[in-house]
Amino acid sequence: MKTTRYAAREPDAEGIIHYPDSEHAVWNTLIERQLKLLPGRACDKYLDGLDQLALPNDRIPQLGEVNRVLERATGWQVARVPALIPFQTFFELLASKRFPVATFIRTPEELDYLQEPDIFHEIFGHCPLLTNPWFAEFTHTYGQLGLAASKEERVYLARLYWMTVEFGLVDTPAGRRIYGGGILSSPKETLYSLSSEPEQQAFDPLEAMRTPYRIDILQPLYFVLPDLHRLFELAREDIMALVRQAMRLGLHQPKFPPKAA
Repeated sequence: MKTTRYAAREPDAEGIIHYPDSEHAVWNTLIERQLKLLPGRACDKYLDGLDQLALPNDRIPQLGEVNRVLERATGWQVARVPALIPFQTFFELLASKRFPVATFIRTPEELDYLQEPDIFHEIFGHCPLLTNPWFAEFTHTYGQLGLAASKEERVYLARLYWMTVEFGLVDTPAGRRIYGGGILSSPKETLYSLSSEPEQQAFDPLEAMRTPYRIDILQPLYFVLPDLHRLFELAREDIMALVRQAMRLGLHQPKFPPKAA
């Protein structure tokens, strides 16, 4: 597993995490600017979940506040983790309906991008949709499959997750919208993903698994669900059979240049 330069904050005896004012200020900057961009861009199911969570603007929320909403809505919880966790731990948590949240926040110098998921990305980007039963069921099933998968199979599952949960788009009666948490927590990608610049392709799980990606660039391709219920349907399909088929067929050519050494 890669090493990290971030340190997750520990809770006190009552389970409360004490963040300094400077970190609350970063949260405030991040959430205020992102809330301005979401109307007309984020899907309604995400916005519904955001309303349910009622995240504070002036401070980093405590995990217990988020848990009370998620448990009531879908039976999920968030779980405090270090900055980076192994695949095995990630799948174990999802399989037990616990979403990993690293309790650190980016620095003011990293407002626009950091390579490791911080508490803003996890809470603001992902937790709103965990109030939705379709999305929650897909995420739970994904965790169960990943837990039983081989190392090689997990790599293909990771691409499916990247192209859906992290960077997915969805068609709605109101138009094309964002549901991927990696987009919804990034102002630049929120604007870029719905522009005419990147390629947008109808969602096909087999194609998603065969599509290479880089974590450090704006995505050249986004897969578009016909509706969010498609994830619930996918959870009922034989995803591992698709993984094995993708492994036999191999990867597509990357749509991006190789990373500089």
